[in-house]
Amino acid sequence: MKFLRDLRSVLNLTVLVAGLGYFVDLFDITLFGVVRVASLKDIGITDPAQILQKGVFIYNAQMVGMMVGGLLWGVLADKRGRLSVMFGSILLYSFANLANAFAWDVTTYALCRFLGGVGLAGELGAAITLVAESLPKEKRGLGTTIVATLGMLGIVAAAFVGQHLTWKTAYITGGVMGIALLFARFKVSESELFTKKTDPSRANPFLLLQGGRFLKYVCCILIGVPIYFTTGVLFTFSPELTAGLGVTGTVTAGNAILYGSIGLTLGDLLAGLVSQALKSRKRAVGLNLTVGLGLMLVYVLVPGLTSTAVYVLCFFLGISVGYWAVLITMAAEQFGTNIRGTVATTVPNFVRGSAAIAASGVAWLKGSQGLSMGTAAFLVGSLCFGLALLALLKLEETFHRDLDYEETAASPQAAQSPSHSST
Repeated sequence: MKFLRDLRSVLNLTVLVAGLGYFVDLFDITLFGVVRVASLKDIGITDPAQILQKGVFIYNAQMVGMMVGGLLWGVLADKRGRLSVMFGSILLYSFANLANAFAWDVTTYALCRFLGGVGLAGELGAAITLVAESLPKEKRGLGTTIVATLGMLGIVAAAFVGQHLTWKTAYITGGVMGIALLFARFKVSESELFTKKTDPSRANPFLLLQGGRFLKYVCCILIGVPIYFTTGVLFTFSPELTAGLGVTGTVTAGNAILYGSIGLTLGDLLAGLVSQALKSRKRAVGLNLTVGLGLMLVYVLVPGLTSTAVYVLCFFLGISVGYWAVLITMAAEQFGTNIRGTVATTVPNFVRGSAAIAASGVAWLKGSQGLSMGTAAFLVGSLCFGLALLALLKLEETFHRDLDYEETAASPQAAQSPSHSST
C-alpha cells in the first residue's frame, strides 16, 4: 500500500509530460531501425550489403547528431533553464521527423536523421533533471522510473507502427505527435532548484574537467554503453547477425526491436523498483549488467537457435539492459545544480552515440578483419559490458544524496555539506 501511495504522490503534471516527451523521443530514435530496409529499398538501395553499409551510415549520422546536440542543449539547460531546452529540442526533432518522410537519397536521409538527432538530444536530460529536482530525494527514483517506463512504450509503438504503416507515414506520425506534445509543455513549471541558483559558474561545462569530475563523468557514460550496444547492434542488425549463426526461421529487425523494446519497458520499471527496494542505484545496475552479459553471450555464441528463441532472448535482453532511468538519475545525482543539466543531457546522448562506435566496430571486424558477424558482436559486446562493470565500481552511491548544492572550481562537491554526501 505504501508503494501505491508513493506512486500517486509522484504522478504530477511534470512527471507525466516528461514521460510523454520521452515517449515521442524514443519513438523517433527507434523508428529508423524498424523501417531501415523498407525505406532504403524505396530510395533505390536494393543490394543487401549496401543496405547494411548505408544503414550504418545513416544510423551513425543520427547518433553523431545526438552527441553534438547533447553538448548544445546541455549547456543551454544550465544557462537558460530545463524548460527552454525541452521546448526547443522537441520543436527541432518534430520537424526533422517530418522531413524524413521526404528524403530522396542516402545523403538527404542522413541529414534529416542528423538534425533529428540534434533535436532529440535535449529531451531526456532536461526531463530527468526537471523531475529529479522537483521531487523529494526518497521519491525521485520513482518519478524518473515512471518517465522512463512511459518513454520505453515509445519503442514498442515505433516497432508496431513501423511494421504496419508505410515508412513515410510512420515518420509523419512521429512528427505530428511531437508537435502535439508542445501544447502540454506550456503548463509545466521550471525547477525551483535552478531558478534560485545565481552562481556565475552556471553553464560552465569546463567544471567537468576539474578534479575528479571528468573520470566520474566518463564512468557514467561507460555504464550506459551496453544498453545501446544491445539495441543498436543486437536488435537493429539482428537479420544480419542471425544469418551467420544458423538460426532456423527468418528474424526481422522489426520483431527483434518489438520484443526487445517490450523487455526494455518492463526492465526500466523493474530496475527502478529494485533500486527503490535496495535503496541503491549501484546494486540495481550491477545486477542488470551481470544478467545482460550472460544473455548477450548466449545470443552471439550459441548456434542453431530458432527465430522464436532469438525473439525470446531479445525480450530478456531488453529487461536486462532496462536500467536507463536508474542510470540517468544516478548521473544527475553525481553533480551539482550548476552543471547537472549539462551532465544529464550529455551523458545519455554520448551513450546513444556509442552505438555508432559499436555498430561501426562490428562492421569493421566483419568486413576488414573477415570475422563472422557473431564473433564481431561477441568481441565488441564483451568490451562494452566489461567496461561498464568496471566503471560502476568507480562511482559513489547517490540514492540518499541531497541535490541542493553546486559544484565549485576547487573540488568536485566542495559546496556540499556532510549531510549531502552519499551513504
